Amino acid sequence: MEQTSASWGKLSLPEEWPDPNVEDEDRGQDSSCLSRAQTAKSSPNLLQMLKAAESRRTSHSKDKEETEASKNGTCASVPEAQKTDMQIQYTEQKQEFNQRPIKAGRRSMSRSMSQSSTDSHSSVCSESSEDESSPREKLQKNTRGLSDFCIKNIGQAVFGRREIQIAEQEMPALMVLRKRAGGEKPLAGANVVGCTHITAQTAVLIETLSVLGARCRWAACNIFSTQNTVAAALAEAGISVFAWRGESEDDFWWCIDRCVGAEAWQPNMILDDGGDLTHWIYKKYPDTFKKIKGIVEESVTGVYRLYQLSKASRLCVPAMNVNDSVTKQKFDNLYCCKESILDGLKRTTDVMFGGKQVSVCGYGEVGKGCCAALKALGAIVYVTEADPICALQACMDGFRVIKLSEVVRQVDVVITCTGNKNVVVREHLDRMKNGCIVCNMGHSNTEIDLASLRTPELKWERVRPQVDHVIWPDGRRIVLLAEGRLLNLSCSTVPSFVLSITATTQALALIELYNSPEGRYKQDVYLLPKKMDEYVASLHLPAFDAHLTELTDEQAKYLGISKHGPFKPNYYR
Repeated sequence: MEQTSASWGKLSLPEEWPDPNVEDEDRGQDSSCLSRAQTAKSSPNLLQMLKAAESRRTSHSKDKEETEASKNGTCASVPEAQKTDMQIQYTEQKQEFNQRPIKAGRRSMSRSMSQSSTDSHSSVCSESSEDESSPREKLQKNTRGLSDFCIKNIGQAVFGRREIQIAEQEMPALMVLRKRAGGEKPLAGANVVGCTHITAQTAVLIETLSVLGARCRWAACNIFSTQNTVAAALAEAGISVFAWRGESEDDFWWCIDRCVGAEAWQPNMILDDGGDLTHWIYKKYPDTFKKIKGIVEESVTGVYRLYQLSKASRLCVPAMNVNDSVTKQKFDNLYCCKESILDGLKRTTDVMFGGKQVSVCGYGEVGKGCCAALKALGAIVYVTEADPICALQACMDGFRVIKLSEVVRQVDVVITCTGNKNVVVREHLDRMKNGCIVCNMGHSNTEIDLASLRTPELKWERVRPQVDHVIWPDGRRIVLLAEGRLLNLSCSTVPSFVLSITATTQALALIELYNSPEGRYKQDVYLLPKKMDEYVASLHLPAFDAHLTELTDEQAKYLGISKHGPFKPNYYR
């Protein structure tokens, strides 16, 4: 058997690899809450409250005098100081109530025209009242004096570190990788530039790559999903991270450029989610792109872009398609969305879903997870689908497959899960019932035609963070979540254990591409070998105290496979 070029030692990675150059016929696409100090700042002034209470006590003692005076036809006026105190308190509270939604709404309007794939973790309440100014011009340093990062507030690092520690308990495979391969440093010399969601789960992955020997610089693939506390913890740990929650379009590309074009830095590995980082390097830094040793991409949008480059013979770098690996499709896409879709919807809308009519656009793995969760709550679920195989699966799972235009007037919720563009257009939006909830669970922010809603006759009203009412002239309104970006990562949380599977797959893909001998991988897009998929799954089984059955020699011979795997062909998904 051919062995990987790196010395794995105790890591015991799979030694049997299928020929990566064999044509694959099946390449289908398928906060923390406010600190006490912050709470105090947003509360009514304590001194004013005490003064008002004292004024009320004083006025209460004079009630009888005022009553007697009124009977006698005299006027007992309220003391001027008391009126002033009460007016100050009422005025400031009124201003606080009125200004916050307007400010949030203005921020939303300025960003919603974004048409890049900077689509959409944190709870609805988290970080909503922080300073909304961009930290780009703000010089910050960690406790060691390092300043090669740009985040919202380095002072939140302690809270972020606690978030990361919680995630580590639910990400066992990455912790195993640290123990088994940390001493051998299989990524020593690797300069990994990444563009993913900046969450506690991603932080565990980034720090695992650092333990394995890599130098990392990181940006966010999503302007709404960054956990500022986690970004602060990474910066405090010495990771060059450029991301904060609520970036503008210009901030987004600026952060990516700071990751790539830093002095004394030459990236040689890319870990991307959505393809924006790869696209930026390809267009702006072509010389750097040619020196990249490998690309790992985890989203359907990014994989599609890679296949386009490969088809046009412009991909000069081997790339690993993690999105279509079994450990991504059947776990992250399915189980992650199954658990997080309800979390996002409940936090933002407080709606009861029993008996509600919901249209789920797309019945891939994401759509399957969303439909299963909604059906379990008693919702009436319709499915729209273009693929006859997925449509047949939806029918046999008990869902009505129908065109969106046929049910758009009656449904209470519309959820897009396709990864495509213009799935919900203005024609659909104009016909929706009053109060219909519209959201997206696909990667890109192009599934809902938001540009068609940015017209003078429609009014946008910010209700709470990531929740907008779009109001028609006749008063009818729809409830738009996360401005059409990824609902679960923008409005709620995602399960760490499921993301551990994907993150481990990404780490192993980076290790394989970085350590592969010259010529093993050509300038093309490859699927992760099934042996690697099975290895990732096996690392997570001890968490369930699961015990695998071992095939006998006779059984293995009968099936025509090795008794130690891989148990599925390379084209299996």
